Amino acid sequence: MDKEELKFVPAGEARSELIVAKSRFIACANHADAVEDAREYIAAITSGYPDATHHVPAFLIGHGASVITHCSDNGEPSGTAGRPVLSVLTGSGLGDIAVVVVRYFGGTKLGTGGLVRAYTEASQRVIAQLPRAVKVSATTLMFELEYAQLATARRLVNQHRGDILDEVFQADVCMTVRLISDQIPEFEAALRNLGRGSIQPLLVEVNPDSLFPFSSTADWLQASPGNASGMKK
Repeated sequence: MDKEELKFVPAGEARSELIVAKSRFIACANHADAVEDAREYIAAITSGYPDATHHVPAFLIGHGASVITHCSDNGEPSGTAGRPVLSVLTGSGLGDIAVVVVRYFGGTKLGTGGLVRAYTEASQRVIAQLPRAVKVSATTLMFELEYAQLATARRLVNQHRGDILDEVFQADVCMTVRLISDQIPEFEAALRNLGRGSIQPLLVEVNPDSLFPFSSTADWLQASPGNASGMKK
């Protein structure tokens, strides 16, 4: 899979806090698959901080050229809050994301430039803390193997960036795994080699929008097919 085809998204929620001239900025970010999800998240954060002076929302749904965006200054001077937050989202490389920056006014006016800088930094901080995932097509397989082959099979799943969903121990071991669809041909070839043709994977499911968490974008992109990254350079 080429870098341009990858769809990076939040793998969960993050929150961060910034104090500027006694004003408190609490930035909240989360994954949102659709506009409705983003609006629900914004409403939840707004209701969670009912006494805040401002709740500045922004979201970006989709990837590449097919995106839906929205932002609001929520009472701040025009262009000083919502647009800076949305600009951070646009430059983050993430899609399917909603952010709300909550502000408690500290008594000192920050001015137009100060507000832009504050909302920008608050957004950047929460984006930096977000757990991340890549949205890709994933395939779930089920297969039986001998106990003597179990350790090697587990290692193969790990090498191909897969997840072991289930293991049932009876006369043989029945293993259910999920892998990036691009990796299936290589993984099945490795299984055939392991079992000398005796391991026959059964297709359980193909999900075009599965999420695979990872520690960093560089971690995902720098891996290669040779070490079973799931990526093709």
